[in-house]
Amino acid sequence: MAVYTDVAADDLAAFLAPYDLGDLLSYKGIAEGVENTNFLLHTTRGSFILTLYEKRVAEDDLPYFLALMAHLAARGVSCPQPAKTRDGTICGTLSGRPAVIINFLEGVWPRRPGVVHCAGVGEALARMHLAGLDFPHYRRNPLSVSGWRPLFNMAAPRADEIQPGLRDFIAAELDYLEASWPQQLPTGVIHADLFPDNVFFIGDKLSGLIDFPFSCNDILAYDVAICLNAWCFEPDLAFNATKARALLSAYQRARPLSEAEQAALPLLARGAALRFLLTRLVDFLDVPEGALVKPKDPMEYVRKLRFQQTVATIRDYGVEAAGAVA
Repeated sequence: MAVYTDVAADDLAAFLAPYDLGDLLSYKGIAEGVENTNFLLHTTRGSFILTLYEKRVAEDDLPYFLALMAHLAARGVSCPQPAKTRDGTICGTLSGRPAVIINFLEGVWPRRPGVVHCAGVGEALARMHLAGLDFPHYRRNPLSVSGWRPLFNMAAPRADEIQPGLRDFIAAELDYLEASWPQQLPTGVIHADLFPDNVFFIGDKLSGLIDFPFSCNDILAYDVAICLNAWCFEPDLAFNATKARALLSAYQRARPLSEAEQAALPLLARGAALRFLLTRLVDFLDVPEGALVKPKDPMEYVRKLRFQQTVATIRDYGVEAAGAVA
């Protein structure tokens, strides 16, 4: 989450008028994250999150995200629900941006994820994948392998400003992944951005998943690979196999990975690392002037990608292959 677009109090009050959310008491920008503008609203009827969709989120895709959250919630997956106006409208326009209000989900995200958090997110991810199997809508993933070269072309002219040789490193990896990307693995609804700040816990118990604007239809195991990169490295970027084993084991207890998925997981993890390296690199090189946001360091994902390049099999993540769960 972040703040790119300022919202005047009078404009916000007018936006809230068609809702039955009470009177606005206060609102504050949320500076975490990098993608959309978010505010925490306090009204006489509670707390809510206001999101203004920016950058990579197309307005035409919003019905998919909003319908998905309702679908998942109906199947027992804890996630925020959008507020409706009195005439049933969900999405409006505020400060020139598509805007949605969602309910406030209790819990906090883990600043230092432990093994118990990794197990919790593994189970929740599997249950989300299962719950999404009968979701009737489709959205392709614009940030899957076919979307990486356009990102690279945007960042390539300045990539070596971040680190000498970075342009050639990314180019070689992109060539390899485009030629090797798997085509026949199970697909379905994925979250595509399930980082620690998008998962809330109350104590050690997972209380919900948030932030669905990257959700789409893609390879299910690719979502697992994103989580391996997001949850299983220490602050010094050393890989923690104990956390990976907890995440993968919990996932497989709910939804066992096929042999083909397990064999492809190291490649998918390389792709996931490259995807976030590229988007972070583009963002790092192009922060809008005056934006209340601190761009995330792309070099974190250079180091993660270098690790993933050394992984040969799922055993390197701490679990046995061919469906056995540690």
